[in-house]
Amino acid sequence: MEWYPLRLSASVKQHVFGGRAVAEVLGRSGLPDGPVAETWEVSDVDGEVGVVADGPLAGTPLRDLVREHPGELVGPGWSGSRFPLLTKLIDGHRALPVHVHADDAAARELEGQENGKTEAWHVLAAGPGATALAGVRPGVGVERLREALLAQDFDAVLERFPVAAGDTVYVPGGTIHSFGPDTLVYEIEQTSDTQQHAMPYAMQDGSPVPEQQRRENVEALLRETRLDARVTITDATVPADDDGVRRAVCCEGPYFVLHRWRSGHRVRVRRGFGTAQVLTNVGRAAVAVRAGGWSGELARAGTFLLPAALGAVEVEGELDLLWGHLPS
Repeated sequence: MEWYPLRLSASVKQHVFGGRAVAEVLGRSGLPDGPVAETWEVSDVDGEVGVVADGPLAGTPLRDLVREHPGELVGPGWSGSRFPLLTKLIDGHRALPVHVHADDAAARELEGQENGKTEAWHVLAAGPGATALAGVRPGVGVERLREALLAQDFDAVLERFPVAAGDTVYVPGGTIHSFGPDTLVYEIEQTSDTQQHAMPYAMQDGSPVPEQQRRENVEALLRETRLDARVTITDATVPADDDGVRRAVCCEGPYFVLHRWRSGHRVRVRRGFGTAQVLTNVGRAAVAVRAGGWSGELARAGTFLLPAALGAVEVEGELDLLWGHLPS
């Protein structure tokens, strides 16, 4: 197999909380008119599996590559039924619904899924006073939480904290959460779409949720909520290395690692790796990418999945790059 950087098809979600920031702030082209809430950059979620867009593997679903070449694609010794990372660009132009993703144990017990969804949000842009809700306040029990969720009195029972560009919020599975308005994030997470919502409207189109259904949704959310779950917040402020590149570790956990590399001038850098890398360009211009015998460009707000078998990649330009990968 002659591996090369893989550009995958991306699902676009036009949920009611979206805006135009992915196009207007990040410079993504080819998006539909109207609000764009999410673009799923690398996905092996059922019904949303990315397909290789170009090159010799064009038309091949990511899941087929995972099953047929797990070690070469993901990393030596790895095995699994799906690519383990899901990445998105999310425009919280309006506030996202208050919701929860099950942790691994709850996903297996209550959802019949292989795993839950721990995620991290790396904030790319945020308006003045931007905040997020995440985690249940200490001392709040299930009964009080139920009452407040049904009354939509979220600040009475959930922690609210400020967010700013450069912050990374690590959100364990089982944590009730929301962010927005005016918040643009890159999200990396376990491959899963399990979730429970507390809102009286559907996020897809804003249509009302019947009251009985909403109460059932809240009960499902409560079953999957961990009252003791807490987020951690870091920022990507680090000094530059000798070559003028700032290499920050945004977050590091049992499911994924995220780095951000930035330079204020044109540089050429090389990165070696032993597991698949999800490389996303959040900078102001396209960058040149070379790997093996392949060379090409990564556009603004574009993503490459770099198979582990490549072993290394060279990137040149004025850099603002996010690197997501599995832990070593």
